[in-house]
Amino acid sequence: METNELKNIWKKVDAGFNLKTKEELNQALAAKTKKTINKFLLILSIDIVVCIGMLVFLIITALNRQGDVLYLVNNSVIGSIVIISLIVSLLSLNKLYSNKFNLSLKDWVDQRIKMLSGWLLGKYSKLYIVLIPILLVMINLSIHVYYDHKPFIEVIKNEESIVGLMVGSLVGLFVAFFVLNKIRKFHLKNLESLKELHASLCNEQ
Repeated sequence: METNELKNIWKKVDAGFNLKTKEELNQALAAKTKKTINKFLLILSIDIVVCIGMLVFLIITALNRQGDVLYLVNNSVIGSIVIISLIVSLLSLNKLYSNKFNLSLKDWVDQRIKMLSGWLLGKYSKLYIVLIPILLVMINLSIHVYYDHKPFIEVIKNEESIVGLMVGSLVGLFVAFFVLNKIRKFHLKNLESLKELHASLCNEQ
């Protein structure tokens, strides 16, 4: 009976099924879990790099346009949002990988599932739908004004500039939501994989 259960669990972990001992099964489940978690960490790491890059751009452009108060305000608001995003990403990265209470693998995975479910399916999981358009318009303004070499107020009063900003923002929104939708689906798929691994860990015990 135990051998059959072991076979069933292992089939879920390794398509190239080959009977393993319980110890080997535990190691395989741990490795598979780590691999799945690393997929979440990859996206978080990219997010951190993007945030840092954006902050560098905002600082450099602000220093070069110190006399344009509206431009500085726009960059400051973007910077504040980016800094918050960076802090959240860093905390999430640490929280996702840490095991300071030395939990068993099963309990550790269970915690990660609850955490990720909250991020992906919780109350504020769709907040980006509101934030992204606002942030994108402000970033477009920052880039456009900087490279147009005109004061912020002049750019937003110029009809041609406004049309360009609208087109750029719409294209940017389409790309942003397309990418975010792909990332969300990727995360949800990995979350399901994590749930399956957790079920395997429960069965193994």
